[in-house]
Amino acid sequence: MTENFPGPMAGKTVLVTGGTGGIGRATAAGLAAMGARVGITGRDKARTQAAADQIVRESGNPAVDAFAADMSCQAEVRALAVAVRSAYPRLDVLVNNVGGFWATRHLTADGLERTFAVNHLAAFLLTGLVLDRLKGSAPARIVTVSSNAQAAGRLNFDDLQGERSYSGQRAYSQSKLANVVFTYELARRLEGTGVTATALHPGLVRTSFSAEDPSRLSKVMIPLLRPFMKAPARGAATSIYLASAPEAEGVTGRYFANRKPKTSSKASYDPAAAARLWQISADLTGLNTRGRETQRRGT
Repeated sequence: MTENFPGPMAGKTVLVTGGTGGIGRATAAGLAAMGARVGITGRDKARTQAAADQIVRESGNPAVDAFAADMSCQAEVRALAVAVRSAYPRLDVLVNNVGGFWATRHLTADGLERTFAVNHLAAFLLTGLVLDRLKGSAPARIVTVSSNAQAAGRLNFDDLQGERSYSGQRAYSQSKLANVVFTYELARRLEGTGVTATALHPGLVRTSFSAEDPSRLSKVMIPLLRPFMKAPARGAATSIYLASAPEAEGVTGRYFANRKPKTSSKASYDPAAAARLWQISADLTGLNTRGRETQRRGT
């Protein structure tokens, strides 16, 4: 139990998706060092447990749990939500950190485009499935890792999944814009519940980003830029701040970079687009507008 481990987050429970490496692992390690009970997710059970064990050694906090789930697969996201709800009587913070870049178009087990599915729909679905637990733990926080790429994003409602025309960078920027749009709409819907929703840009960070399917440009640019990139611990600073800082309590519907509120792209503030994205996401994940399970269209 974290009650016996000192720190400003003692007694708090946090879930960090994509916590086996990079920004996610650094976020989990930072919050564990502050005394929180931390759960991390990863696709491979052994690797996720190894990351949890490493965080325990680094932080000195034994309360670090491993949850295996492929966030591209909605059945596994649902199973993850069940496991989290079973393990944690309360959930104070959800950090939607998992994400990726794929230069070519891939389909998930659900027949969805992978970038949209992992970077946006996984966060939408998991958040909806654990929302009651967050509300019951209020004041609680939902922190979603976006990117400055949101500034170049456009929600192409005629081709959200790149079926007609696919570009890895375009799909990524769209998904990062979707993170911000989702956060703002979520904040509106959670008003008065004691649960806040914020999004952030972590900066340019040294991670394994795009390693599975890099673009030609990234193969050239990433080695050149690597000496100038932040270490994961620095990249996690804003996530940790939004998850834990007393001054961030009650702050909602905002976008941050370097632990400061920033203005996101003009497109991110369109409430009609937000409502439309929410409904499409609900249809694709089988969640109704209140976050409860419903039958997906076509099933």
